[in-house]
Amino acid sequence: MSALRNMLLLAAASGILVAIAMTILQFFATVPLILQAETYETATPAVAAEADHHHHDHAAAAVEEHHHGGDEWQPADGFQRMGLTAVANVVTAIGFGLLLVAASEFAGGIRSWREGFLWGLAGFAVFTLAPGLGLPPELPGMPAAELTPRQIWWVGTVAATAGGLALIVWGRGPGLAFLGLAVLVVPHLIGAPQPASHESLVPEDLHHRFVVAVTVTNLVFWPLLGYAVAVLRPRFAAELGAPQPRLA
Repeated sequence: MSALRNMLLLAAASGILVAIAMTILQFFATVPLILQAETYETATPAVAAEADHHHHDHAAAAVEEHHHGGDEWQPADGFQRMGLTAVANVVTAIGFGLLLVAASEFAGGIRSWREGFLWGLAGFAVFTLAPGLGLPPELPGMPAAELTPRQIWWVGTVAATAGGLALIVWGRGPGLAFLGLAVLVVPHLIGAPQPASHESLVPEDLHHRFVVAVTVTNLVFWPLLGYAVAVLRPRFAAELGAPQPRLA
């Protein structure tokens, strides 16, 4: 039980620290783009068409179909929005931190900040890069396929990417490495679920900047999480009694 408790504490401590940095980074990188996109989501078709005359008329219909009702609660801009974002980041970072700690301990534990950095890059590839190739981050007001098929494809892609990387890194022989590459490619050969139309009132340039911003912030988040786990791990591993190379 002490091993599990230390794993949870390590994930929580690392996640909270990284979530604070992530929230600050999002405040400058992604939140302004989301707020800008929300003006297209809530605008009437006539106003949006006047602001972006290069979009087709059926793009307005696509946005109206995904328009949120006025009765739905939304956080107020400023402290309330950032506060809820920070809470969501903490929960997400702790969850991802626990996955990273569990996986790394199963493989022998992170022994240096360099290993933590590499584990973070692996997490970025598994949870951001690979799924983002088929399902890039979306802004408010953009069309999307049905939620359940997207979730199934996302989970399958994450599992395939993690399994493929494991075969490549720890597999013995070129056969397993080739199998790992094949596993990496399978979800993208199947293809992610797509909406009937990609037309949207959200400008393409705005969406492109958002995808870049989300990708860059996650590229910071994951190596930073791996680094935090590497730095904090000795404090929790020491409680189990030296010398133990692993928490579990």
